[in-house]
Amino acid sequence: MPLRFETLTQAAAWYDAWLREAALPLWAGAGVDPVGGLFQEALIVDGSPVEGPRRARAQARQVFAFASAASAGHGEHWLPVAREGWARFVAVYGRADGLFINRVASDGTPLDPAADIYEQAFAMLAMAALLAAEPGAGDLIGRAERTLAALDARRVPAGGFRENGPHPYQANCHMHLLESSLALEAAAGAPWAALSDEIAGLAMERFIDPATGAMREFFDAEWRALAGEEGLVEPGHQFEWAWLLQRWGQSRAEPKALTAARRLYENGLRGVDAGREVAVNALWDDFSVRDGSARLWPQTERLKAALALGEEAQAVRAASGLAQYLQVPARGAWRDKLRPDGTFVEEPAPATSFYHLVVAILELTAQGRSAATR
Repeated sequence: MPLRFETLTQAAAWYDAWLREAALPLWAGAGVDPVGGLFQEALIVDGSPVEGPRRARAQARQVFAFASAASAGHGEHWLPVAREGWARFVAVYGRADGLFINRVASDGTPLDPAADIYEQAFAMLAMAALLAAEPGAGDLIGRAERTLAALDARRVPAGGFRENGPHPYQANCHMHLLESSLALEAAAGAPWAALSDEIAGLAMERFIDPATGAMREFFDAEWRALAGEEGLVEPGHQFEWAWLLQRWGQSRAEPKALTAARRLYENGLRGVDAGREVAVNALWDDFSVRDGSARLWPQTERLKAALALGEEAQAVRAASGLAQYLQVPARGAWRDKLRPDGTFVEEPAPATSFYHLVVAILELTAQGRSAATR
């Protein structure tokens, strides 16, 4: 039977218990390869690991998740999991130029030696989380600076960076660069503020459609939005950018960012299916439904954005919608894809979702405690 929370405090208590009692122990146990030490890419919903290639993003996100759990008071014993995961990540994925390769085999053999900006953003986010958990440990600040410096060759004359692959001019890799720069700014100080400011400015000036307030995904070299098949609007990214610009706007006392965040949030809500209580995967640029399936991660972003913008009732609804993904045989795992007919695709739980869940749950529990004292 689907869970339906009545209050933020109730939702926070349920998710806090799920994270502490089930998810963290499962992914620190079955979620770590006992042979090579890398994090598993996925677990079957019964908790069994799945063999396969390991993406850099999955490793870095798991480091972030365990370091963040330690910082939030969920137990100091999660920090060694993060530290060991980071040491293995650097050894297996690190390049001489300060970047990290995209993908390796389960035994650590390189499979894709390229270094996407997307992957570098999560490597820097992991560094920020380790710094927050253990200030001054290692040379994380210097390593983060070297990683960013190595990306200078990919700068675009019109601002921002050029990504690898079929969509070199995209908002998504910049979204995660902004997330990592804000985290490094908090952990390591002002030098990272310039990158945060650059990306937030680019988002408001170029990535967001001025007519609709919607975040676009793909662009040409002058950051003009592409149309047609490339003109999708992802509700999950509307929420995720809203969360980021709300944070940046509050830190800079910038009303333009706060207004943009509110419009992005409202556009994200246009992609919520009230029947299933979930944000769908994609809309066309006229906000009609393009892909009515609903992955797990947009639900966490809806929850985070609602919390950031003070939309408590919407946050409770988002928490209820998300909970259905977590009701699986092995408590602590999840299902990833909800079909339009309300059934789930039976497939392994991707490790990359844990980062989305950890951020949302830590913010939910913080606000849930605050709500309980009112």
